[in-house]
Amino acid sequence: QVQLVESGGGLVQPGGSLSLSCTASGFTLDTYTIGWFRQAPGREREAVSCIRSEDHSTRFEDSVKGRFTVSSDNAKNTVYLHMNNLKPEDTAVYYCAINWDSIHRHYDDCYYGMDYWGKGTLVTVSP
Repeated sequence: QVQLVESGGGLVQPGGSLSLSCTASGFTLDTYTIGWFRQAPGREREAVSCIRSEDHSTRFEDSVKGRFTVSSDNAKNTVYLHMNNLKPEDTAVYYCAINWDSIHRHYDDCYYGMDYWGKGTLVTVSP
């Protein structure tokens, strides 16, 4: 059964750290381009990070660059988003997603064509 599931969200104080997991079932996650996105209350969804399928290179958006990192554990079919020095404006529902076609070709825009999504996990940064 094909599934993509995020976990690890919760309440954390400003300046704290939290790691999120994105675990795939029914397919091999690291053969696809993977994106992390978030949506804060009252705001549009925004990109956070992307991992390319072809070489596992990464990018981070300016809002999180220098504070967030990604890693993977292929044995667990899981990728992680490590969030450090969290700020109240990081409060959002965080999603992972993949581009099904990225196993076949390169896309110049790493975030393009994300067509399979997890349900999301809520991160709240508050004192």
